[in-house]
Amino acid sequence: MRKHGDTKTKKSRRTLELPTQAADALRKHHRRQAVQRLRAELWQDNNLVFCTGVGTALDAANVRRGGFRLITSKAGIGEDWTPRELRHSFVSIMSDSGVPLETIADLVGHAGTAVTEKVYRHQLRPVITQGAEAMNTVFGRSRSA
Repeated sequence: MRKHGDTKTKKSRRTLELPTQAADALRKHHRRQAVQRLRAELWQDNNLVFCTGVGTALDAANVRRGGFRLITSKAGIGEDWTPRELRHSFVSIMSDSGVPLETIADLVGHAGTAVTEKVYRHQLRPVITQGAEAMNTVFGRSRSA
């Protein structure tokens, strides 16, 4: 959900299958959040997946400063990353894993392949596999759920 309303466009709202590792991580996060909710004296239930310690929306600057830099630092890739760069990394991983340009464009929400190809042309190559399956392979997990 965007700060000032729904998704950027109607086409931005779509359902995607999650790789197994992402689904597992979200389940663990949900359990931790349930404990946090019980401990909070003034929890505000806003039905958010990621929120402050009392259930309110996170500020973008705090996400970058607090959580995101900590995560990238612990991952050993430094603290100079931005959440936006994840989109570029995702396209690179998909391309290197053999996902067709048309599938990558669909996954990132582009109406066609032109923008995807123009922005990521140096990383794209002919490919043969699909989205969630490729991410499962990249992270060494088979689809079991």
